Amino acid sequence: MISDVDLQLSSGRLHALRAGGERSAPVICVPGLSANARSFDAIGAALVADGHQVLALDLRGRGLSPATAPGTHGWRTHAEDVLEAARRLGLGRFDLIGHSMGAFVCMQAAALGEGAIRRLVLIDAAGVPEPAVIPPILAAVQRLDTVYRTREEYCALVQRHGTAVPWDELWKEHYLYDLEETPQGVRPRTSKAAVLEDVVYGSRQDPRELWQHLRMPVLLVRAARPLLPATGFVVGAALRDAFLDAVESAQAVEIDANHYGVMAHPEALRAIVRFLTC
Repeated sequence: MISDVDLQLSSGRLHALRAGGERSAPVICVPGLSANARSFDAIGAALVADGHQVLALDLRGRGLSPATAPGTHGWRTHAEDVLEAARRLGLGRFDLIGHSMGAFVCMQAAALGEGAIRRLVLIDAAGVPEPAVIPPILAAVQRLDTVYRTREEYCALVQRHGTAVPWDELWKEHYLYDLEETPQGVRPRTSKAAVLEDVVYGSRQDPRELWQHLRMPVLLVRAARPLLPATGFVVGAALRDAFLDAVESAQAVEIDANHYGVMAHPEALRAIVRFLTC
């Protein structure tokens, strides 16, 4: 059973979804740039079935977590939230999974919370993405701060973008979770300003500087299909190889899916469960 958790952190309220026994091995899941906790539904279900406790976060400004003041977003502040959430819940050492920008947040958390993270899973992010994937990522952000007449209209817009697959198995409920009613229709709760602040923050960072802090066992789950046909990869082959050369504790698995599809692909679920069960 999944339960809602509202954590009062020093930065404000942070919402999360919790599943699995509270005495089970804890796993914290950190979503991507404009994603929310529901992006981990498939991974979370697989981990709970294997005996883990899963806490999937709505980062500040996403889903049911309110945005904080301008200038207070970015990988470091999100990482501080992750570590404080773990302390508030008394998790002790825990496993950490991050998808897309969430992977950078997790690497930052590893730098700040040495010894707190037992094992780390980075899902399709390790360094600077290939240039061809940047326009589709930024285009997906434009759906925010807009009112749509119906939920169906909103879902149709997201589906036309072509990246969020498999739709019915994972992403439909993820996008519906983020919607709130307005007098004119529905709109995403996720703050466009918070997301764009994270975009700017990320453009000024070199994720490779965080690699030196990854001393725990690390699994890189790489999407082996382009984000969209004829675009590129969030983790290209050269970046994958450079990461594995630099991080001695890391291993990688290739998944026949794109950047979104990897979050529900059976091979990815099996690889993550195997890695975190060790």
